[in-house]
Amino acid sequence: MAVPADHLTAEAPLGTTREIDDRRLGIVGAGKFGTTLARAAVAAGYDVAIAGSGPADNIALTIDVLAPGAHAATTDDVVGHADVIVLAVPTHRFRKIQPDLFAGKILIDATNYWPPVDGDDPELADAPEGTSTIVQQHFPSARIVKSLNQLGYHQLEENQQPHGAPHRIAIGAAGDDQLAVRTVMRLLDRLGFDPVDAGPLKNGAVLEPDGSPIAPTYNAEQLVKRMTSRGPTVRVPQRA
Repeated sequence: MAVPADHLTAEAPLGTTREIDDRRLGIVGAGKFGTTLARAAVAAGYDVAIAGSGPADNIALTIDVLAPGAHAATTDDVVGHADVIVLAVPTHRFRKIQPDLFAGKILIDATNYWPPVDGDDPELADAPEGTSTIVQQHFPSARIVKSLNQLGYHQLEENQQPHGAPHRIAIGAAGDDQLAVRTVMRLLDRLGFDPVDAGPLKNGAVLEPDGSPIAPTYNAEQLVKRMTSRGPTVRVPQRA
């Protein structure tokens, strides 16, 4: 089912962390997906900082052209800029980032393991609970949410619909920190997609290639049905 808007703005559950500024977004990865996401987020009203693999000056012109309104930054600057950060790099490259860099941040793992790009990586290839659990092990103090990996950059740009649109595409968000998941769901909604709470982080395996809706697209009801048919627990929010 589509997620009610009041669920996305409801009071945070007890025991969660401090309030965050969820109108700032950081993106680590300035490739096609990262720049497309930056462009969509700026249009949705986000203050976006995006980093490539080197100095900010190296991507400044690219960002000005492909994501006007976003600003080029270093990865450290992205961390200082936003409480919500999207990891949009080839999956294997997460190991090159300092494990404590995203401490306390909501880190959206938008990566997918692709052998042609990532090489032969037994740890990622054989992750029974999804590659995001491996990413979480590398960034133990980050609040990992698996999301935004279901669509290619062209699908992300071509399928945005306003809240309540009848043919809106759904995107799942899986994570162990429910406040982090809710924050990511608000982002998905603002970007133009129906968010589905996919349950704990291990459920992110169903959102990955060869075990998920990576190629086709689904509405919220279809995505929930597909996920539950494969076994994981999906937290389907209800109106209060």
